[in-house]
Amino acid sequence: MGSVMNYIGGQKVSPEKIRSVMETIPFTAGMTDLLTFISDHKSTIDCIVISDSNTLFIDWILQASGLQAAVDRVFTNPARFNELGYMEVRCHHSHDCERCPVNLCKRKVLQRYLSEQSAGGVEYQRVLYAGDGGNDLCPASCLGGRDVVMPRKGFALEKLLVKLEDGAPLSARVVTWSSGADILEELKASGGTDLCLSDSHLAVDVRSPSENQPRQD
Repeated sequence: MGSVMNYIGGQKVSPEKIRSVMETIPFTAGMTDLLTFISDHKSTIDCIVISDSNTLFIDWILQASGLQAAVDRVFTNPARFNELGYMEVRCHHSHDCERCPVNLCKRKVLQRYLSEQSAGGVEYQRVLYAGDGGNDLCPASCLGGRDVVMPRKGFALEKLLVKLEDGAPLSARVVTWSSGADILEELKASGGTDLCLSDSHLAVDVRSPSENQPRQD
């Protein structure tokens, strides 16, 4: 992403123009309804974003949509504009996972978040993880038997999961999605348990709490 933003900066595209473009990118079909539902059920649903995008893009999109209330935490690459007007994007963290890009291991982020929540007295009944990219396989592999991984139909994550079926299949149940309506249906069917959705076109990353009810995978 850094080389792309350097090119855009070199073309004298202003920060305001970049923001205006990001704010007009439409959500994946059904995602607005999904995030609105999450916003309306914050007493039972936690929502996080784990994204290989950057802080500026995600903040702009959420603010423009008015859906900030749906998202509790965002884990992504820090970004800022320098004195020349170029966007600088830094790595979210460092890690030693050989399966993931150097800037972000979503599994590490997810596991740390769950550990911190548990230490604070929040135990999730179930995690629902929706994504579409190849870098969503690593976090999907750490999910338990009561969790659900939702790969986007026809995209990289679904294809990688199909290959796993002949080797070491996931513990989590696999349910494909084509729109936010599919994810919302699965969330409602669970009775409002835990949700984690990855950043498919700001199909973001989400989850939901069930306090004092330990997971039993």
